[in-house]
Amino acid sequence: MNSIHLGLPALVAIIAIALAFDFINGLHDAANSIATVVSTRVLPPKLAVAWAAGFNFIAFLFFGLHVAKTIGTGIINPMVMDPWVVLAALIGAIAWNVFTWWLGFPSSSSHALIGGIAGAGVAKAGFGAIVADGFIKTSAAIFLSPLAGFTLALLIIFCATWALRNAHPYAVDKRSRQLQLVSASLYSLGHGGNDAQKTMGIIAILLFSQGMLGDEFHVPLWVVLTSQTAMGLGTLFGGWRIVRTMGSKITDLKPFQGCCAETAGSISLFTATWLGIPVSTTHTITGAIVGVGMARRMSAVRWGLAGNIVWAWIFTIPASALIAAFAFQLIAYF
Repeated sequence: MNSIHLGLPALVAIIAIALAFDFINGLHDAANSIATVVSTRVLPPKLAVAWAAGFNFIAFLFFGLHVAKTIGTGIINPMVMDPWVVLAALIGAIAWNVFTWWLGFPSSSSHALIGGIAGAGVAKAGFGAIVADGFIKTSAAIFLSPLAGFTLALLIIFCATWALRNAHPYAVDKRSRQLQLVSASLYSLGHGGNDAQKTMGIIAILLFSQGMLGDEFHVPLWVVLTSQTAMGLGTLFGGWRIVRTMGSKITDLKPFQGCCAETAGSISLFTATWLGIPVSTTHTITGAIVGVGMARRMSAVRWGLAGNIVWAWIFTIPASALIAAFAFQLIAYF
């Protein structure tokens, strides 16, 4: 158990910062849930964010807390995770999230937090503090989650196109608009299920470091509810800069393509959450959108923009890790 024990005001302050990260996560990643349904004009923006926020909140009813456990104990040795490591990790993640939100780049809030945890942990205890299995598994998801979204989207759209080859285009469009409400709901559910658990894990490990959870790491119900609420509120406020990038700049989407992309993304997120892998919802839906764009033709995807987004993905973990390491050194100094 860590030797640093905080007073109640300091503990509450760090929890508030964690919930602020969760809120920013929802704000930053709102586009993941609603970009396709807004760009295809199936739902107006205000209704779309309310729809997504509702499914974000109820996600805890459908998933176990495997991702929270990975974040809390599977990236850095839990004995290293004292309050200052947690605070520095949050500073690194929030700073990178705000920066990429301002630029309009759909980078990963998930990997920003993972980078922050790793950077702060290494700054305190060296590279031996990293839990190799969990860190490698999570880092591999940088490449696997967009690849899964891309592959599933291609498979789904090819199968659906073949199945509907004799259908009238108007009937396909009408049915796709109806089905996109379902696929958008499922994606928002997967988003809330995977992403909110990252904040649950960081708050729970903070409480564990203070001896407030007993001898065994677990996530209290109040942490689950407050984390889901913070993410839902963030989604409700929306992230319009990134919505525009995701919904129209990468490729032009029709309801049929939007439904296929969201379905592929949902399958990927559900699988990762059940396996306890904290993947990036941003990476997943971007891969799926590129997949449905390529199904039409290679030129339908704006590859220059997609390349810029990939660079933002690559830099996320090291950038947030460096910020967090610097923040930890400042905290330790003062």
